[in-house]
Amino acid sequence: MKMEALNRASILGEIIETELKPYVKKIDTEAFYAENFLRKLGEAGLLSSDNKSEREYLLDEMELVEETAKTCMTTAFCLWCHLAALTYLRHSKNEPLKTKLLPSLEKGEILAGTGLSNPMKYYAGLEKLHLSSKKVDGGYIVSGVLPSVSNLGRDHWFGFIAGVNENEQVMGIVPCNVQGLQLKEKINYLGINGSATYTCSFQDVFVADEWILSKNAKEYVEEIRPAFISYQIPLGLGVTEASITSIDKVCQKQNGCNQYLRQQPNELRSQLEQIQDKLQSLYAQENRNWKDIARVRLEAAYLTLDAVQASMLHNGSAGYIQDSAPSRRLREAYFFANLTPTVKQLEKVLNG
Repeated sequence: MKMEALNRASILGEIIETELKPYVKKIDTEAFYAENFLRKLGEAGLLSSDNKSEREYLLDEMELVEETAKTCMTTAFCLWCHLAALTYLRHSKNEPLKTKLLPSLEKGEILAGTGLSNPMKYYAGLEKLHLSSKKVDGGYIVSGVLPSVSNLGRDHWFGFIAGVNENEQVMGIVPCNVQGLQLKEKINYLGINGSATYTCSFQDVFVADEWILSKNAKEYVEEIRPAFISYQIPLGLGVTEASITSIDKVCQKQNGCNQYLRQQPNELRSQLEQIQDKLQSLYAQENRNWKDIARVRLEAAYLTLDAVQASMLHNGSAGYIQDSAPSRRLREAYFFANLTPTVKQLEKVLNG
């Protein structure tokens, strides 16, 4: 049965209040991974695609990301990682794998990451493919290193793409505890240290055929790319909304001196609404061009950067405290601008 929008919002709000808000500073300053928040979303049925069209579950899940990002973009990014993995399974023609894994991912029993940062850059002509594979009986032997894969844990899974030869790449999904895979945690970032990010070293890892999502990875990426990028846009929108709210709260600071700053909340709010309108218009269409989605993603990145900088200026010295909400959002926004596809990658693809 389809969950009503108000009911969904109420359930999500309760989970954010109990499983996320109390931990935001710990996530930012101590690299705490809000795993239980993600699992609760699945337990509550908020990640279920049952009896929904692709458009319906995309819009519902984009709203989850946006609402989460208002409180903590690091955790919203982890949610995006999991939704990207859901996208891989939902589009796969490997029905036994889909039947086995997708329900557990949607229920939050298993969490997953993406592993496609390098392949997305590879297909854009920016990097070489980091993973190689050799076909053997029953599967592939995969070797190489992925520098950063997020939303991982011992019992998590993540997607990958490995080259078979110059013209052939396969896409699969593996558990983090597979033999030959080594994970090394990375927590030396400016922000998003609570994103459970690891370097993943494949040392002759055997990936069984049953874990292969597609034997034509290039074609498969083209199919999943619209959702992959769509789920990112609300990361920026949530941070922008939170920044505008923080500006509104200090409008009377120092006898209303903030009114003389060049960037005002009404202007930011107008730009935010324009992007939201574009998204609604895109998803009202039967067919969506991924480049149209990418343009909105690029606009969202620049608006987010403007919004967090404005929030820092409006909040003044209070925002300059290391663990303040404005400074956290500033650091999160810089990460969002460098999340694959990065701002420079989007500029190249759209305007190069």
